[in-house]
Amino acid sequence: MADTKREIERKYESDDSGLPDLTGVAGVAAVIDKGVAHLDATYYDTEDQRLDASSITLRRRTGGSDAGWHLKFPVAPGVRDEIQAPLSDTLPRALAGLVRSRVRDAELVPVVRLRSDRDVRHLVDAESRLLAEVSVDAVRAERLTGGGRTAQWTEIEVELADGTDPAFLDKVEKKLKKAGVRPSASASKLNRALAETAPKKKRGKKAGESEAKPVTAGDHVLAYLRAQRDAIIELDPAVRRDVYDSVHKMRIATRRMRSALKSYRTVLDREVTDPIGEELKWLAGELGVDRDQEVLTERLTAAVDELPRALTVGPVRTRLRTWSRARGGGSRRRLTAVLDGTRYLRLLESLDALVADPPLLKAAGGKPEKAVGKAVRKDLAQVSRLVEQGLELEPGQERDLALHEARKKAKRTRYAAESAVPALGAPATALVKSMKSLQNLLGDHQDSVMTREALRELARQAHGAGEPSFTYGLLYGREERRAAEDEARLPGLWQEIKGGTSI
Repeated sequence: MADTKREIERKYESDDSGLPDLTGVAGVAAVIDKGVAHLDATYYDTEDQRLDASSITLRRRTGGSDAGWHLKFPVAPGVRDEIQAPLSDTLPRALAGLVRSRVRDAELVPVVRLRSDRDVRHLVDAESRLLAEVSVDAVRAERLTGGGRTAQWTEIEVELADGTDPAFLDKVEKKLKKAGVRPSASASKLNRALAETAPKKKRGKKAGESEAKPVTAGDHVLAYLRAQRDAIIELDPAVRRDVYDSVHKMRIATRRMRSALKSYRTVLDREVTDPIGEELKWLAGELGVDRDQEVLTERLTAAVDELPRALTVGPVRTRLRTWSRARGGGSRRRLTAVLDGTRYLRLLESLDALVADPPLLKAAGGKPEKAVGKAVRKDLAQVSRLVEQGLELEPGQERDLALHEARKKAKRTRYAAESAVPALGAPATALVKSMKSLQNLLGDHQDSVMTREALRELARQAHGAGEPSFTYGLLYGREERRAAEDEARLPGLWQEIKGGTSI
């Protein structure tokens, strides 16, 4: 099993004079000497250092109080999520899965060995509660590839204890600066080791570093596609770890990318992008198996909770739980299998190839205002046609279907407008806002349609089991009224959107 810990720390340069006196730091009642630990860590990466390019570190370390495998993901400057696994001779499967979206089929090999003598101090408050761990690390680095160069240095590391206010680190830093200690130029020991033991050569971009400013229509479209590709890859470990909302965010990234491929068919050759779009549709579907059911269950549960007890007739909550479990896609294990599968890896490779060597058409070289603006206006025209068609229909199934199609096109137009903001500015930003409002209204309407279908099914099951179906009928009526209210609001919202659109 792997354990996750949020690591908040700061590193400082040291001139080998040891640790300054920290007893004067506000809140510190005592500085406790915990002795010297001898740490031996081997860091792993691909030969082309894909993990380092994403500021991810993977190591196997012996010595100290937390010997084992450690995988660290960046969260913010000085903040990382560390996933730990017990010491073993080979990389634990759980950690291998978390780096698969970066590593793909490449082999992980030892790249750097760091041996450190760590002189540890604990900063504690008046109640002997640990505030932070401060260490002076004498580090010896050895490059395990590319010639075996070595380096050595001494640094001071301050790691915040669990439950301590991060502002405490500012107090420690103020004291260290007064003593002449300055923040380290390197974000981690591995960064410094790689820099000081590698032969001098042109450094590649790390993930997240800025690309050249977009100029042409193709540049703008590719910048948006690249951002969605990066989001999919970066969210992969979070989805595997079941981080809150990660599945939803990854699904949105796949939808954004697919929508962009559809919207910009005059910029990118659809013979190349259409098959990729179909694979993105597949991935979004896999990510949505449990999500859609969760949303529907949450809506039904909230509706039941709002009812007075007298109107909840029969074992409604039990029936709802049974129905929800039976419809569940079954989960985390299933989704992990998808992410471990060959089809998903091939999709990631096709996304890499798309942004690295895009199939640009003639319009890609033109001014972004022309090609990008035309694509957004075309999407908006489709929304307009579907909304007005839906408003002309009588309430019922045909109108429901038309408004559902309008919702999907509104979402696509919103994503197209998002991608157009850098090129078109304020008008595109305003359209994003308008399409979001329309999408929310039509989304609530579609949720009501799906909820009524679920209530009919629940009522049939309850009747078949000899249970009262009164409550399901009552909820059905409420959902029907809610949908009617959405439909009544739609004409006014649509007129407002049309009047305010200037793209």
